[in-house]
Amino acid sequence: MQIDTDHLHYWMQAIRQSPDPIRTLDAFWSGQLKSKEWLISSLRPHVKNFVTIDIHGGWVGVLASMLFQSVIPVKTIRSIDLDPTCEPIATMMNKKEEMVNRFSAVTSDMCDITSDADIVINTSCEHISQEQYNLWLSKVSSTSLVVLQSNNYNIPEHIRIADNLEHFKTQCDIKVLWAGELALPLYTRYMIIGQRSV
Repeated sequence: MQIDTDHLHYWMQAIRQSPDPIRTLDAFWSGQLKSKEWLISSLRPHVKNFVTIDIHGGWVGVLASMLFQSVIPVKTIRSIDLDPTCEPIATMMNKKEEMVNRFSAVTSDMCDITSDADIVINTSCEHISQEQYNLWLSKVSSTSLVVLQSNNYNIPEHIRIADNLEHFKTQCDIKVLWAGELALPLYTRYMIIGQRSV
């Protein structure tokens, strides 16, 4: 994947303008970037036409920016995060697309959002309880392609980790079209691509 200089400029602007630049830089840890690259390469075979995308737990907008620069044909992306400090950072990260109405950042609890985008991504499954996940999934359209990521990294902010890929499948309770795992230095990342059962 290549990052063009226009996007790189906006990434640097977002970090510079962030109220906590060190925290924003956490989005660029090797494991974070590799997980996002893996998501994009695994998703590509499932995308045939231009798509709308909702990213729940979109954080500071790096995944959205990488998707815009990938071979996946993206119409629009909406990035949703509970943390209000993420919205202006994500907007700057994706300023090139935001200026032409292809990107929007929203501050909201993912459980309060109804998603009917072509693709709905949740890379924060370890940050929400099973009850919250079930509520969130119930508001995702049954026609949407769903992309889910979690891990086995046991830290306090991860309240629902998965022990292994099979455990993650059980937690997710969706029709699985593809599943895999990515070994990283500190943890293993799990991913499922599928659809909500009707």
